[in-house]
Amino acid sequence: MSLEADRGVDPAELSEEDLMRELGHLYDTRMDALRHAADQALDEHTHRMTLMEEEYLRRHPDREVAPERMREGARAARDAGARPSP
Repeated sequence: MSLEADRGVDPAELSEEDLMRELGHLYDTRMDALRHAADQALDEHTHRMTLMEEEYLRRHPDREVAPERMREGARAARDAGARPSP
């Protein structure tokens, strides 16, 4: 696996399992980075998260999108008195 200088493994080189684990870890640590990290560390966290998300989207261009997560679906749920799922 190639390494970028101080940037970690290229997401394109990760297995699906490793990519999902890395994304999970980034999401788990996001609030702490946002609230307590130095600006440079927050920038790096954002950069890594973006790279991982872009790789996920590259691999899954036809991912399932829940209708209630789309504008029209949320409006329909609102008009029906239901709350959209998170």
